[in-house]
Amino acid sequence: MPSEADIRRAIARHGKSLYDRRYAHGSSGNISVRLPDEILPGGMLITPTNSCMGDLEPERISKVAEDGTLLAGDPPSKEAFLHLAMYRARPAARAVVHLHCTHAVCVSCLADVDAENVLPPITAYYVMRIGKLPLVPYFRPGDRGLADAVGALAADHHAVLLANHGPVVAGKSLEDAVYNAEELEETARLYLMMEGRRTRWLTSGQIDDLGRHFPS
Repeated sequence: MPSEADIRRAIARHGKSLYDRRYAHGSSGNISVRLPDEILPGGMLITPTNSCMGDLEPERISKVAEDGTLLAGDPPSKEAFLHLAMYRARPAARAVVHLHCTHAVCVSCLADVDAENVLPPITAYYVMRIGKLPLVPYFRPGDRGLADAVGALAADHHAVLLANHGPVVAGKSLEDAVYNAEELEETARLYLMMEGRRTRWLTSGQIDDLGRHFPS
């Protein structure tokens, strides 16, 4: 089992990687990891408010109880409630990544997307890592109603797209959550690149075949 210090260092390492590759900018975006029960049942580590993912100090990462109480580190991201809502709805999730990445945010602002499944099945890798991506209606930053909206969808979806905001993506581990978020952003980029052109998505039969060979 990784120690709390190991998890803190891993969050900082992945945050810098995402920032350096322009998946995050300024103080946008946040990462959390659910702590093992042996350390803090129901608790998590999350990047602090107004922090830059490219310059995280492991010892300053926020340690938060299941009810949102700060236990150690700097004050947590003001979007910590989103992460807690995802964990409550998905007991098997071990990490959550929320980004304001350019292409996914762009797609979240389009008026004609399918709110039940925003991005089409462009590649097998997107289908395997994300599946269906519902759109959460717009809420102002910090509005706690957003947690209820995310929680209502999270039981059936490990990734959601916040309208005019960005994606929230869970994973079975920190690495899995990061890879899922990256796949979502790259698929959004492909989708925008193909706008106005004749396209070929995966068929329902091909999607079913992936489910048989690569069950989630």
